Amino acid sequence: MLARYIDHTILKPTTTHIEISKMCSEAVEYGFAAVCVPPPFVRFAVCELGGRGGVGVATVIGFPFGYSVAAAKLAEVGQALADGADELDVVINLIALKAGDWALLEEEMRLLTAPVHAVGKIVKVIIESGILTDEEIIRCCDLYSRVGVDFLKTSTGYAEKGATVEAVRLMHAHLPPGIRIKASGGIRTAALAQQLIDAGADRLGCSASVEIVRGEMAPGGY
Repeated sequence: MLARYIDHTILKPTTTHIEISKMCSEAVEYGFAAVCVPPPFVRFAVCELGGRGGVGVATVIGFPFGYSVAAAKLAEVGQALADGADELDVVINLIALKAGDWALLEEEMRLLTAPVHAVGKIVKVIIESGILTDEEIIRCCDLYSRVGVDFLKTSTGYAEKGATVEAVRLMHAHLPPGIRIKASGGIRTAALAQQLIDAGADRLGCSASVEIVRGEMAPGGY
């Protein structure tokens, strides 16, 4: 079942309470792993789910560009945890990465990971693989493995290139077993979803979640 891999996602800036309520109901109905919602909707999503179906609530930090200063991201982390988020998807500082400031990236993520892990919640680091070289992806795998994050995530969905099978395979080859992979960005079919899982993805971020699951259940499968 693909559903158990999926973070049912809506992150558009015009998101409404009605849409969040609908996606929470869908997440319970189809058995998705989590809903991923904009930060202002975390508390509402927690209330809407009410613990039903074991569906978690994820949100984003420094989204979508990642260039907020670490102190601002830390404030976002604190608010998300206070509102009841289970999983925090953090966009890295891509300006720092492209400038080769790996020390800043490590310091930032250690700062942000500590309070999340202190309360037993999950950190996913969004590296935006579609705009990175293979060498940069590999270095991210090494860096964030040392920091001890829970997931490396391919994409925000805002770059020109989202999740690819090749990027997931590369990440899978260079991550230790304890660090999982979330593929996101442009996943709209059951066939691609399954290919990403086969390549090593442990979680999928999808806005077309219902269509994907229905495609899987249709006669003939994918």
